[in-house]
Formats: sequence, structure tokens, C-alpha cells
Amino acid sequence: MKISVLIPTYQRPQDLERCLEALSKQTLAADTIIVVARASDTATWSVLDNWQKKMPINPVIVDEPGQVKALNAGLKHANSDIIAITDDDAAPRPEWLSRIKKHFMENPKVGGVGGRDWVHQYGRIEDDSRNIVGKVSWYGRVVGNHHLGVGEARKVDILKGANMSYRRSAIEGIHFNEQLKGTGAQVHNDLCFSLEVRHKGWDLIYDPKVAIDHYPAERFDEDKRDELNITALTNAAHNETLALLRYYPPIQRSIYLLWAFTIGTRVTPGILQAVRLSLQGGKNAKTMFKAVQNGRRSARKRWRKK
Repeated sequence: MKISVLIPTYQRPQDLERCLEALSKQTLAADTIIVVARASDTATWSVLDNWQKKMPINPVIVDEPGQVKALNAGLKHANSDIIAITDDDAAPRPEWLSRIKKHFMENPKVGGVGGRDWVHQYGRIEDDSRNIVGKVSWYGRVVGNHHLGVGEARKVDILKGANMSYRRSAIEGIHFNEQLKGTGAQVHNDLCFSLEVRHKGWDLIYDPKVAIDHYPAERFDEDKRDELNITALTNAAHNETLALLRYYPPIQRSIYLLWAFTIGTRVTPGILQAVRLSLQGGKNAKTMFKAVQNGRRSARKRWRKK
């Protein structure tokens, strides 16, 4: 089985350099490394010019902004049996590709494989642990925890964009959803894509040993990771809602929308979570609630127009 690695990148030449260095040290070499970049990103092209002499890199130009456009452009050039996707600010560990391939070869029902991303931030590695990873509850709560997962390989509902791979035959006819909002990262594009693969009946596997090191880099959009931005929060709520409305059958859609409005989470609060945050001194609780509900409302309108 041949393997392609797909990396979307934008204005992170040093991060891309580290990523390609890690890929050059794989115990199982990639057959092709597809790097998607904008033509104007001259620093990135300088890095690629150097690495093309050492590795089978296939550079792809994308003209429009956003990670979704870059990923879809890369998929058009990915002809291998397995397509492994990672971020430019990640460094796959040496056995990353060999462990991925092993899962696909052992079980023909496996459509996707992902693993742990060890987050390096603030001068330390985040080394907590969680057993529940990559799950979507029957009422709509999304649990990630891919960066904290421990234990044996197991089936999950969703994979994380920085560390996910797919069997080519499992993603035939599937593309990253270009209705998602955001000018850069377009949060939850991995959620939407994973659920599309699950909907086709394929298994998704999370194995903590399929590991990468992740160095969260600057985003060149409204989502700055560590600070509240109303536009980013609205976009995230919109994208999550659209993904789940596309995935759930009718009754569960109604349950999800009710839960999301009345309860929600600390990050995307409904009424009860907003009240709880206010009582705990959260000055932005009301603002967050309004932003989230605006995002969910726009997703419902878009869903009805499909």
C-alpha cells in the first residue's frame, strides 16, 4: 500500500522545516509528500526548493485562503492507497507512517486512523491523560482529547486534523466542507470530514502510539487560540452545528439543537452554561452565549437551504 502525506501550509517556514525533517526520519518513507501553499508565500517556497532535492515532494499551489481549500487542493493530487494528513506545525514521530499502514493492512473495515498529538506549549509538554477520546454523544456533545489519549487502539467517532489518515477508497466522493466559516483554520473541518467517513460505514481508529509532536503556531486569522474572539467563536459554533446536522438523523438533530440551546458547554454555552459562567464571575458569558447562538442559527439556515 502506497502512502501520501498531505500538509497544508501558510507562512510558517520554520515549522514546515521541522515537519519535513521529521518526515525524512520515518522508518517507513512516504511515497509522496504533498505540500499545499499559496504562490505568494515566498518563504515557504524557499523551504520546498531545498527539500525537493532530498524527498519526493509534490508542491501544489492554492490561490484561495483557508485550510479547507488547501486540503481539497491536496486531495486532488493524492493518488496513494493511504493519505496521511498533518499540520505544518507538527513533527510526526519516526514510526508514524509504519503504524498507520499497519492498521489499514490488518483490517479492511478501517477507513481512518489517527493518534495522539503531544502538545508543546509554554516551554513544556502537556502530559495529562484521558481515556475518552474522539466521541460524539447521542445528544451532541463533542469530546476531543486527542492530545491526551492513553490506552489501547480503539474505535472513535472523530479524528483530529493534525494527525489523521484515510484509506483512499473510504473518502471517494468526500471533500472538506467549503461551507464552513473562517478565513484561516476553519475550525471543525476535521469533525465534519470524520463524520462523513463514519456515515459511509467505515471504522475510525485512534491509537495513541500513532504519535506526533505538535507545536501550536500562530494563526493568521480571527482565531488566536488563547484569547476570546467573537467572530471565531461564532464561526466555531456554526461549523460544529453544520457538521452535526449533516450527520445526525432527524430525531437526534432536534435533541442536539435543544441541548445546545438550553445547556451547551463552557466553550459554546447554552443558557444554563452561560448562567453558570456568570455566577463564577465570567464577564463574557452573555457575549459568548449570543455569539454561539448566532453561529448555530446561521448553520441551521444554511442546513435548510442544502
